[in-house]
Amino acid sequence: MSKNIDRMIADIEQEVAYTRHLIGRTKLAPKVMKVMASVPRDQFVPTALKPFAFNNGALSVGYGQTISQPYIVALMTDLLQLEAHHRVLEIGTGTGYQTAILAELAAQVYSMELIPELSEAADQRLQKMGYTNIITCVGNGYQGWQEHAPYDAIMVTAAAAFIPPALIEQLKAGGKMAIPVGEPHRHQELMLLEKDQQGAQQLQKILDVAFVPLKQAEDI
Repeated sequence: MSKNIDRMIADIEQEVAYTRHLIGRTKLAPKVMKVMASVPRDQFVPTALKPFAFNNGALSVGYGQTISQPYIVALMTDLLQLEAHHRVLEIGTGTGYQTAILAELAAQVYSMELIPELSEAADQRLQKMGYTNIITCVGNGYQGWQEHAPYDAIMVTAAAAFIPPALIEQLKAGGKMAIPVGEPHRHQELMLLEKDQQGAQQLQKILDVAFVPLKQAEDI
């Protein structure tokens, strides 16, 4: 196991070095890399794919969904610059891997998933693993989760056709949102949206990506 984790961390570091001119950094925060090494990715993939859990690639988890490659998980987490007191909204629970990464760094994670079976399985998995600072729900990510807003950070783990206005509204002043934007099987860009203390928005393209689409209820 340790060798697999070491290889995964080395792959992430290599990807960061390769894309440094795009992502604007030569390394990711040590606390992010520490969490990437500590959360067991093999616990979040189907049994048949466990031998590939620590490869630096996306894996299918059923229902047309994937678990993102470790480099992208680490990069998107790093972009949010999470602090221990932060409250985070995640759109797209999936199997709960990214959720667990966020929960290791923030005070509270609220995670939404449109597919009930994935949401229930992830909730059970995360509870079994001992996470007490994660609340999940089944819902439309385009609408966000107003009940717990505003959020210090928002993570979207599927490609939206546009940046949902509801998510921008639910992001706290001074907050950050990492979101892939684009159409399925077409050009997609990982974007970082930041709000300053006055609420003005700044949008930065990070790099080209390929994500499954962020769906709404009528799409399933």
